[in-house]
Amino acid sequence: MFRAVRNSWRLLRVTLSFARHDALFPLETLGIAPPLIAWARLFAVRRDSRRPGERLAAALQEMGPSFIKLGQALSTRADLLSGEVAADLARLQDHLPAFPGELARRTIERELGRPVEAVYARFDDTPIAAASIAQVHFATTTDGRDVAVKVLRPGIEAAFARDLDLFYWMAELVERTQPRFRRLKPVESVKAFADVVRVEMDLRMEAAAAEELGENFRDDPDYRAPAIDWDRTAQRVMTQERVDGTPIGDRDAIIAAGHDPNEVMRKAAEAFFYQVFRDGFFHADMHGGNAFVDRQGCIVPVDFGIMGRVDSDTRGHLAELLVAFLRRDYRAVAEVQFRAGYVPANQSLEMFAQACRAIGEPIFGKPSNEISIGRLLAHLLRVTEQFEMTVQPQLLLLQKTMLMAEGMGTRLNPHVNIWELARPLIEDWMREHFGPRATLERAAGDLVQGLRRVPRLIDSLHLVAERERRKAERDVAEPPFFGRFWPRPGFAEAVAVLALIAAIMAWWH
Repeated sequence: MFRAVRNSWRLLRVTLSFARHDALFPLETLGIAPPLIAWARLFAVRRDSRRPGERLAAALQEMGPSFIKLGQALSTRADLLSGEVAADLARLQDHLPAFPGELARRTIERELGRPVEAVYARFDDTPIAAASIAQVHFATTTDGRDVAVKVLRPGIEAAFARDLDLFYWMAELVERTQPRFRRLKPVESVKAFADVVRVEMDLRMEAAAAEELGENFRDDPDYRAPAIDWDRTAQRVMTQERVDGTPIGDRDAIIAAGHDPNEVMRKAAEAFFYQVFRDGFFHADMHGGNAFVDRQGCIVPVDFGIMGRVDSDTRGHLAELLVAFLRRDYRAVAEVQFRAGYVPANQSLEMFAQACRAIGEPIFGKPSNEISIGRLLAHLLRVTEQFEMTVQPQLLLLQKTMLMAEGMGTRLNPHVNIWELARPLIEDWMREHFGPRATLERAAGDLVQGLRRVPRLIDSLHLVAERERRKAERDVAEPPFFGRFWPRPGFAEAVAVLALIAAIMAWWH
């Protein structure tokens, strides 16, 4: 009861903030507390010339860090919002006024258990960047290395906990009162959002993500992650190598530094492909300010708070989906999604293929440099209600990242499609992992695993047979018949099984 009262009061404040920016339409769509919304309408600003998405972004910005993060997450939900609103939310800036350097120093000393002077020979109190969860200061370590130090905002964990409780409460309310929205999994979506935020608020997790990405690209001359200083990293403080380079989103600066934008774009496209399809672990906040091109032309990402993972099955489905769309084979597009279980089996394959054609043709009828795969996935999400498709959270984060990558590619060269650069890699990966030989190898591997279980299965069956024999002897004084029909394998049978396994293993290699 107390939770309902507390969150009802907070919902009232949120509604009034939305009303001040004439941005009540999301709450109206969700059908949350209609009388409250009708009352808030009395306070709404009239004749606001801004687009709906701009008004919503301004309202979320006003309400603080967690609402800014929520707006950025909603920018992927083209199934909930129009494409224009989603695009406006994607531009929502995660910038807040900086907190004093003295508070950052206190956090460092508390987390590392040493005075700042014992950790850093120089520490700049003025941050170079301030966002909703943390801010970044430049420093020099006591052994002379230039580093960047990320420090969490004071009290940010408690503030997010309060807001997340409100988001959960509202999602539960929607699931209870609006059955038509249950397929969108509002509670599960809030949980996914909460998981991302919790990782962002433990800088040890961010440091681990940076190191994992760096390990994946250890031998790549074109892409690397900055080194982490673990001795100067804790839950609320992270120290990493300072990146000396040019922001990847600044085409003019890249040219001035002597780099070829087309070559940078190629490297970015290949790195994105390897992250998603080879590793299943990708940087999910890749806007133009979160990566740099160093003096050698190597791309160096920063800010690893939001990372995505894609399991092997989803990678296969996604690769097939992208290649089918690029070939404009819409029946194949539909078949992939039916096979993946994204579309219920009771739906019409032909009708869904027709819907995919209606989505793809307006996009692929344009020049290649205007084709947006990220926007394509966004349009695909809009037909979810018509075909009773369930939301795939892992694809939402990937779609957002693809839109960011496309925006970055457009700034580098508006006449080149970043996905056309990655297409040969995707097709090679498909042949390697889903071609005839790969299919046979997987089948052989499954057979080998099955054969390895045969001796254990036979032993288990003998135990069952022995138990049944004893039971039969107790019940009736007659000899059991089970052993007559299931003899224990002898030496010849064992040799035959081992020979079969050896033959398969020889073919496998």
